[in-house]
Amino acid sequence: AVGVGLCILAAPEIIVGAIIVTGVVVVAVAIKEEFEAHERSASRERGKPRAQTRPSTEQDAVANRKPKLETPPLGRDWLPPISSEPTERPECRPIPGPPRGGNDPHNECADKIPGNDFPGLNVFVNGKHFDALVIATRTLWEVKTDNFDIHSLHSQRFFARVKLPGIQQEKRLAEACGYNFVVGVRSAAHRAALLELDSELTIVVMDWC
Repeated sequence: AVGVGLCILAAPEIIVGAIIVTGVVVVAVAIKEEFEAHERSASRERGKPRAQTRPSTEQDAVANRKPKLETPPLGRDWLPPISSEPTERPECRPIPGPPRGGNDPHNECADKIPGNDFPGLNVFVNGKHFDALVIATRTLWEVKTDNFDIHSLHSQRFFARVKLPGIQQEKRLAEACGYNFVVGVRSAAHRAALLELDSELTIVVMDWC
């Protein structure tokens, strides 16, 4: 003991070195223990079953719900097709709509057609706006309000020939959808001129306008 004490007294730096070494060892042991404790804790956490979050039935219903398609509002100048045979082609289903052209005398004559189911409206069928529809007889009308009688005989015949192809096309469109077709005119002379060119036409003199 005396020898050790003398050595210590003789070499104080040995004491400092021993203290430093001892401190390093203690710190290292503490760090090692801390790591081991952390590993044990992590192992316990890994061993625990993980809770899975499942969406509730209500959440599933909301997530899988399809967006509801809203029917667009009908325009002011549009009416739905008139009820017809289920087998009828879509283009043959009559659709009422506002009159075209802004010709008031013409529209008045069309409105007064006997049995007209849609006075004040045109009827769109097979790509054509017809002046009137009589549903009871399934008849589409086209009204011609030209001042036919004021022209010379030669001009009347020329005028009838010019207008005939359009009238025949209207007749084909109507008949292709199973409708009768009638042309309304304002004078007997106009009726005679058209029948002379095409005797298959049905032409009525509109004595109401």
